[in-house]
Amino acid sequence: MRYRKLGKTGLMVSEIGFGTIPILKGNIPVLPDYYNLEEDEALLVMKAAFDRGCNLYDTAIVPEYGDAEIKLGKFAAYIGRERIVISDKARFFDGNGIYQAVQTSCEHLGTYADIYFVHQVDAEHEEEVFRKGGALDALSELKAEGKIRFAGVASHYYDILLRGAKDLRVDVLQGSGNLLERGMLERIQSEPLFLEKGILINKVYAAGILPAFFPVQTLLGNVLSYPISCALLGIGTIEQVEAAMNTDTISEELLSFEEVLSHLEKDYSPIPCDRCQRCDCPYGTEIHTLFRQYQYYFLGKDYWALRKLTMGIEDSVRWCQKCAKMPCITQCPRKIRIPDEIENIGKLTRRHPIWRK
Repeated sequence: MRYRKLGKTGLMVSEIGFGTIPILKGNIPVLPDYYNLEEDEALLVMKAAFDRGCNLYDTAIVPEYGDAEIKLGKFAAYIGRERIVISDKARFFDGNGIYQAVQTSCEHLGTYADIYFVHQVDAEHEEEVFRKGGALDALSELKAEGKIRFAGVASHYYDILLRGAKDLRVDVLQGSGNLLERGMLERIQSEPLFLEKGILINKVYAAGILPAFFPVQTLLGNVLSYPISCALLGIGTIEQVEAAMNTDTISEELLSFEEVLSHLEKDYSPIPCDRCQRCDCPYGTEIHTLFRQYQYYFLGKDYWALRKLTMGIEDSVRWCQKCAKMPCITQCPRKIRIPDEIENIGKLTRRHPIWRK
């Protein structure tokens, strides 16, 4: 295992981090693919990763990740708290909410969290997080009290991560990216402000989809070629540990975006969108997310993706038809005919049984 600096925190973290979603137990409808591990099984899997050099374990407050936070706390006590870095998070955006969430997480863990993230920050909650008295102010207070060591912002949106990179209260950022959805990674690479922060990247396997199309070592090598601190993987079995944690075998062969698309074209016609998030719809359609769900439909998450696609797709099609300026086309670096692709997605949802239920 190799290690990288976590920004200016002074911590060195393993290039591969352990995401605890697969070790949870419980009914979590938004997380359909996990292994429902009992406590002893979960401890064995976490120990296998530790034995291979993993020292960063990422979790979230109960019940968002089921009981994974509690299991991680027991593992920390078993292995020795100072031997691992705990990354935790909660989806509370106001100061009072996140302050209480950290207190609760510390009780579940039986210890402090090294990093605590405001989780899944989006445009709706952005101002609440960053304003005076918001979640970041609360995390700063918790740092001063010794309840956490470092404060973080986790988001799927580049603009929010960039705002976090500019904010002195933020020590670590968590975003998403992979071989296919590399737009955010490329923008992070080109912006010097991100060099000041530790950066964790999730969705390296794209919700478990991409290993069916590319070798694990290729997926890891491409993400780790960017200036990040750690690639987070959801791990639920010893076999997954063995496949991912031998970083000496990580491929140094970097695939271009065009090569990735060419490979996927054997199975379907991919939209050439890397989720750079530069496109802007005056009517509010989140174009890059719509395209992601389309890709996932053909890459194996068909039922889940289609249910997401049917939410508001007819409105998006109608807005595209009435939009005269179409700024999204001029903003797209890859010159995607976005209205045409959205119309095709609308046709896909109309002919599928879910649409008729």
